[in-house]
Amino acid sequence: MPLIRLQNVHFNYETPERRVEALRDVSLEIEPGEFLAICGPSGCGKSTLLNLMGTLDRPTSGRYVYEGEDLNTWTTGQLAELRARDIGFVFQSFNLIESLTVYDNIELALLYRRDDRRNLRERVMEAMDRVGIAHRANHLPRQLSGGQQQRCAIARAIVGRPAVILADEPTGNLDSETAAHIFGILKALHHDGSTLVVVTHSPSQADQAERVVEMLDGRIQFTRRRLS
Repeated sequence: MPLIRLQNVHFNYETPERRVEALRDVSLEIEPGEFLAICGPSGCGKSTLLNLMGTLDRPTSGRYVYEGEDLNTWTTGQLAELRARDIGFVFQSFNLIESLTVYDNIELALLYRRDDRRNLRERVMEAMDRVGIAHRANHLPRQLSGGQQQRCAIARAIVGRPAVILADEPTGNLDSETAAHIFGILKALHHDGSTLVVVTHSPSQADQAERVVEMLDGRIQFTRRRLS
């Protein structure tokens, strides 16, 4: 059974000037443990599609089925619990809280969960070690390089051990060497069993995915699988 199934999804929003069709009749299935790259020009709907997968937005029409459950019928509270439990987000702009240390930024992701909190420190340390940022635990985001900030953001995304990692241009603000290191971390997480969906403009990164979805004007133009 697919982990994620989108069926004939449309997503519209209004601007002062006009109504925008950001997604048009999108159908897509993602298997558990798959590594999928979403590509296409700016404004084609890539980030909108990722936000829908992460339940940050709801489809205007169509269905979103997650693990066999139709999420269109779920309440806002139920969707928030699903995000906290199953979905880790990595953003291009890092989205760290400037007044909190690296440790506190990562721990914050666990505070939204209903799990036993006695092992919070152990979980946070494990996530920091995984991405190589533990030595910066007491630093503020402004004291970090761009690569270190993104490592912190990835640790925050994985500290809850989510089933799905959604990364929106996770290396877009980084130099090529740092980007390669960060992308390597994401690939290692996929290798360990996480379902990974990455929005990217980089052909070399897309070619490392198991499957690539090409978008244009809010539609999926085609998908291709990596040649073995």
